[in-house]
Amino acid sequence: MKIATFNVNGVNGRLSVLLRWLAEAAPDVVCLQELKAPDARFPAREIAAAGYGAVWHGQKSWNGVAILARGSEPIETRRGLPGDPDDSHSRYIEAAVNGILIGCLYLPNGNPAPGPKFDYKLAWFDRLTAYAAGLHALDVPVVLAGDYNVMPTDLDVYKPERWRDDALFRPEVRDAFRALVDQGWMDAIRALHPGERIYTFWDYFRNAWGRDAGLRLDHLLLSPAVAPRLTAAGVDRAVRGWDKASDHAPAWIELAEPDV
Repeated sequence: MKIATFNVNGVNGRLSVLLRWLAEAAPDVVCLQELKAPDARFPAREIAAAGYGAVWHGQKSWNGVAILARGSEPIETRRGLPGDPDDSHSRYIEAAVNGILIGCLYLPNGNPAPGPKFDYKLAWFDRLTAYAAGLHALDVPVVLAGDYNVMPTDLDVYKPERWRDDALFRPEVRDAFRALVDQGWMDAIRALHPGERIYTFWDYFRNAWGRDAGLRLDHLLLSPAVAPRLTAAGVDRAVRGWDKASDHAPAWIELAEPDV
């Protein structure tokens, strides 16, 4: 079973990229972020024609998350994180797919830091960590996949010294990610590539892609009930070089079939 996460940076404007990648990579489950489209403008028809059922949580111009399932319909279990009824951002959706609970998330960027946006990021992280603790306690297969907007370690950023004060790399954010993982979640890509410099994002500016000046922002965290099934993990880097590409590339994992 192949599960991927992909910040598409505008699902309609980059639909051709998404459909091409779906056809070539054939993931079984996909978590999308930054749809930048209200619910009514989600391209459900085109995605269905590609062979995928979908649930989505859109928002005009900003944010937006979706879960796609190849050959089946995801069963939605939640949209939006608990803990702040006034939060109107479309940043979390959850669905059951083939016996696995999939949480798709788009964590706030938080810049400029310090400031209100950074405070919102940390508060959202706290809500995610509290909710994840409940999922972890269920002792069922769970994958929390998405754009976390954090580089957990120096290995996840091309020049750490340039990012020390950025909201994606400040100590508070890395500590929050560590606290989440320390509940017992496996950072799948890092687990299989412990010493490798792997990126999932390259900015549009300053020839970042050409210089391989990247960041690892997109993560797949696995609960203990599914982590032993992990067999492979990686990033489809080449997608970032396609015409009209997102500034992110898809990150993915492969899971073995469960023991009967």
